[in-house]
Amino acid sequence: MIEIRTAVPEDAPYIALLGRVTFTETFSEYFRDPQDLFDYYERTFNVAKIRAGIQNNNNKFWIAFWNDLPIGYAKLKVVSPTEFITADAVSQLQKIYVLKEFLDKKAGKALMDQLMYFFNNSASTHLWLSVLNSNERALNFYYKNGFSKAGEHQFTIGKETFDFIALSKQKFSSL
Repeated sequence: MIEIRTAVPEDAPYIALLGRVTFTETFSEYFRDPQDLFDYYERTFNVAKIRAGIQNNNNKFWIAFWNDLPIGYAKLKVVSPTEFITADAVSQLQKIYVLKEFLDKKAGKALMDQLMYFFNNSASTHLWLSVLNSNERALNFYYKNGFSKAGEHQFTIGKETFDFIALSKQKFSSL
């Protein structure tokens, strides 16, 4: 059974470890130099950084559990303008990461539902995200959840440069 709850600062070690493990499961094969990957982890999935992120009012984190075991998390940046969307009230879905062995348990969908509930009740009108252009599973997940292509960009980690697709979704207003 999946349980989703809002993350608290004490969850930062869980989220840091989940970030490292899920990123390794999905992307490690793209790195020629293991040090580039390690350095990225130290910058991105640093416990103190994640704890500060959880405490930042511009971020919202959710954590997913399976029988009390942390199995994934999601992060929303509440205010996050982008070149891909001209609207003023824009949020960014920065991460939905789920351990590989729990992907078929629909933890990603449960996290997305929590994030979308928050977004739909926020002042934001648009939501955007970036996904590696070769990550078919993620692309299909986001398309199935109503996102559409908004643009393309590149992202560099160490010696590697990756092609990403920016996706967006607009909140529907009730008239």
